[in-house]
Amino acid sequence: MIRLLLADDQALVRGALAALLDLETDLEVVAQVGRGDEVVAAARAADVDVCLLDIEMPGMTGIEAAAALRAELPGVRSLVVTTFGRPGYVRRALEAGVAGFVVKDTPARELADAVRRVHTGLRVVDPELAAESLLAGPSPLTVREAEILTLALDGSPVAVIAARAHLTAGTVRNHLSTAIGKTGATTRAEAARVAQANGWL
Repeated sequence: MIRLLLADDQALVRGALAALLDLETDLEVVAQVGRGDEVVAAARAADVDVCLLDIEMPGMTGIEAAAALRAELPGVRSLVVTTFGRPGYVRRALEAGVAGFVVKDTPARELADAVRRVHTGLRVVDPELAAESLLAGPSPLTVREAEILTLALDGSPVAVIAARAHLTAGTVRNHLSTAIGKTGATTRAEAARVAQANGWL
């Protein structure tokens, strides 16, 4: 029996996934959480084999949760199951140690098969997303530029972003200017939207 944890902030989605996966004779959902920062503790407590992670969750993203799992519970495999099939997400997830990446409209039988394959040590990535990820290439942004753009998403002024990032306003302006150039945008708001749409943030 393969023991599963489901992590998704939408209870309805978690319930539907659990119902589908529990129909399989060799799969058992033994834990469910609605926040990314609850994944490691729940996985440890329930002695799970595979964690199915959404990307956008409160507390910690699914990608961050996968990295935490790899560091703290290296025997537990993780599979991203998300609505957000952005090429940058695929690359970042694989770099964080995710063993699989599929979208939520994957047929139930294929999802169950992906879980089994991930459990045996294989890597499973939605073929269309894999192709898009290869074509898109890696994020052109540095870690700091991505951080600054993330802080700029809500339209905060440079002074506020600088205070949050513990940088000078001039340094923040430089990072924003470089990020605008790299994304082909004309404003920092547009640069943030482009980066988010590509899964670079």
